[in-house]
Amino acid sequence: MTSCDHGVVPRVAIILPTDTYRARDFVPAAHRLGVDLTVVSERRQLLADEMGAGFLLADCSQPEAAAEALVRFAQNNPFDAIVAPDDQGVLIAALAAERLGIPHNPPFAVAATRNKVQLRRALRGKVRQPQYQVSDVTGDVGAVASHVRFPVVLKPISLSGSRGVIRADTVEEAVAAADRIRLILARAGRSPNEPILIERFVPGIEVAVEGLLRDGHLEVLAIMDKPDPLNGPFFEETIYVTPSRLHPEMQDEVVSLTRDAVAALGLVQGPVHAEVRIDRSLAVLIELAARPIGGLCGRALQFGLLGTTLEELILESVLGLTRNVAGQAPASTGVMMLPIPTTGILRAVDGVAEAQDQAGITSVEITAPIGERIEALPDGDRYLGFMFASTDDPAETEAALRKGFAQLTIRIGGAQAGSDPH
Repeated sequence: MTSCDHGVVPRVAIILPTDTYRARDFVPAAHRLGVDLTVVSERRQLLADEMGAGFLLADCSQPEAAAEALVRFAQNNPFDAIVAPDDQGVLIAALAAERLGIPHNPPFAVAATRNKVQLRRALRGKVRQPQYQVSDVTGDVGAVASHVRFPVVLKPISLSGSRGVIRADTVEEAVAAADRIRLILARAGRSPNEPILIERFVPGIEVAVEGLLRDGHLEVLAIMDKPDPLNGPFFEETIYVTPSRLHPEMQDEVVSLTRDAVAALGLVQGPVHAEVRIDRSLAVLIELAARPIGGLCGRALQFGLLGTTLEELILESVLGLTRNVAGQAPASTGVMMLPIPTTGILRAVDGVAEAQDQAGITSVEITAPIGERIEALPDGDRYLGFMFASTDDPAETEAALRKGFAQLTIRIGGAQAGSDPH
């Protein structure tokens, strides 16, 4: 499935904000497939230059302006597709593709995935989701939370990656959480006066769904278990393992819920990532994004006998190509997003070699820069790094990740920080 299959070199624009992890996986994937790639970003990225990718300067924080720049560029450099692996780029891609007349998601549908209140309203009455209300800056947060009924989860509507997501069990905790969220918004360069979404906390286990949309049909690539409990007060994700150990009937319900949500929202093209809770045998939609799984987590997914990567599948999909991905290449794979235990200056991460020597561990990558300040959730928006594992069984994969993580000693602010996230 390369350019040689149809004799024409396909051209793809990929939107990669400066702070993304995604260049290091998407650019090589495009290179392997023989795709002529143009990177859209705020500044040139070294890996793209090394692999001969084109470049377009654009401010990814301004979707309309960035989309217009992409449309102007395409007048002399036409594209077959536009890919946005991160939340920040999905609206740019939809707007530009609509104006260029190439396959795309409707901008209104994509915009809803970027705003938690819009998402809830768009799906209301169509799929099972948490009970919710919205509190604006002049509202009584405690009264709204009480009406939703405790325990509740407060969320900023415009941030992602669990940043600013806080559980509250009382009126006092809800008020304190709202105050903290507004500080986090201000530090993130957002308006501290934006509304806050208040949802009823949904108990139970959580899974992630990774899929690809082609002309409105959702192909589910993987359901990934999250074996660590996500009960708050903060919601730091750690381990993802696939294949899922859910009962097959429950997996079917998770897939059905995701398909209904995608259809209700109006998404039709490209990658989809959903977060679903299982509450007393009922699947409840928590999040839905018009992008693939975040960070470097896509490396935990390989498909078919040749171990095709998620990035290769996404590029082929947006170009209208298909590949048989029946069966995941390894029997089980997993990733651990290495948590930041406390805020401070990262001095060192010891034990990486020992972690990599553990049975089942395939790689460990520390992405947080040594010597710089790192922040724990709910204030931070990054992880310490990523650890990957592959074994013959999901339980073995989970165990390998825990054993590997136990080898790490994280030194922050001159003091040792314990390596157990829970």
